[in-house]
Amino acid sequence: MKTTQPIGRIPVRDVRPSVECGNRPAKAVVGEAFEVSATVFREGHDAVAANVVLKDPEGRPGPFTPMRELAPGSDRWGAEVTAGAVGLWTYRVEAWADPVATWRRTAGIKVPAGIDAGLVLEEGGDLYERAAAGVPREDGRADVLAAAETLRDDTLPCATRLAAALTPEVAAVLARYPLRELVTSSDPLPLLVERERALYGS
Repeated sequence: MKTTQPIGRIPVRDVRPSVECGNRPAKAVVGEAFEVSATVFREGHDAVAANVVLKDPEGRPGPFTPMRELAPGSDRWGAEVTAGAVGLWTYRVEAWADPVATWRRTAGIKVPAGIDAGLVLEEGGDLYERAAAGVPREDGRADVLAAAETLRDDTLPCATRLAAALTPEVAAVLARYPLRELVTSSDPLPLLVERERALYGS
């Protein structure tokens, strides 16, 4: 049977809140956080991640809001988002393959064990260089490029090369500007943002 989902994409299912399958808007109160959740999964062992895209009544997207897995192994992801103005907003969930997280997990096993360490570190250098291209110059690009350069420096001990890629500074930059592959988006759902808590309903 033919599937409409392209091979390799990351399925996004059961986005909540959803009222009458999206035919009526969910409700929220201006300035108060509400949780958006969805089921996100992928075949195999590669890492996935997800984020919420909230759009205001003029259709302008809000900040990138990363989601977290609500319970380990549950495939259920969630994030709290806040609408800053009254009106009819929309929200959707984007899921994506996270090649940096996949590499970190692999490198954390193989490099200490001495399994293809040089190859793994070289791959990490290429990956971090790709990731750096999506980071603004003023917000940490140089840190990611420096990590890529150290990963490729075969005059250094393997542990030193790996450690350069795992610093809190580099991790923070890549959390703000993740390298996303195979991005899949849910359909947008309506959200009616009102002024008063008394109106909070569905």
